[in-house]
Amino acid sequence: MKILGVIPARYGSTRFPGKALVSLHGRPLIQWVIEAAQKSKKLTELVVATDDERILKAARAMSVTAVMTDPHLPSGTDRVFAASIGHKADIVVNIQGDEPLINPQHIDLLISAFEKSPPPQMATLAHAISIEELMSPNAVKVVRDHQGYALYFSRYAIPYSRILPDEANQLGPEFEDACLKHIGMYAYTNDFLQKFCQTKPSIIEQTESLEQLRALSMGAKIKVFKVNEASPGVDTPEDLEKVSQIISQIISSKNKGMK
Repeated sequence: MKILGVIPARYGSTRFPGKALVSLHGRPLIQWVIEAAQKSKKLTELVVATDDERILKAARAMSVTAVMTDPHLPSGTDRVFAASIGHKADIVVNIQGDEPLINPQHIDLLISAFEKSPPPQMATLAHAISIEELMSPNAVKVVRDHQGYALYFSRYAIPYSRILPDEANQLGPEFEDACLKHIGMYAYTNDFLQKFCQTKPSIIEQTESLEQLRALSMGAKIKVFKVNEASPGVDTPEDLEKVSQIISQIISSKNKGMK
């Protein structure tokens, strides 16, 4: 199979304009993402999709294919689809452009869903959720069936809407797997990605403001893999500082291990 990884990277972020090019330990943030994605063992091609010439030049300076996409596209998924046209990929992976510490093994895990028969139309990731996240509308939740396929995504506390947070811990060990926090990395079959972007947003998608609900409305099977943790994203300058501190700790730990 031909596996295309696409990194959508906009310049005009509302909360942090130009974050793709901001310096992180001496390298542009987008370079960290590219270098992490290049460590994937299953990707056969990598493309950066952007709406800005500066990001385009930065990616090409790393000898990575980069394409300009329409700045008026409604979502990152549409940008991924636009960048995938002409590549004739079997599977397309949407790799978040603001996660400099992205785990390449997570990319390969997503791709592994399509190596089995029958393959799903989509695959994504999730991890264990805290009580605080369960009750927060900013944390997207997902519940799965017994085969690991998504039943529903929501900003609401599913399936515990009638159970108080301090009572949820009493539900036993199954509680941890009953509801997970969604991680916004996706892989799609090329055919489904095209159908998805050509389909109008569904009612539940618009209500929850979650585009993955469009896929469920279309009858798609979405495989949800559970991982230990998500890679930290950079949405604000404060997030950048937190990631910078994590990198400093990693470097310090490696230096101590070499002594």
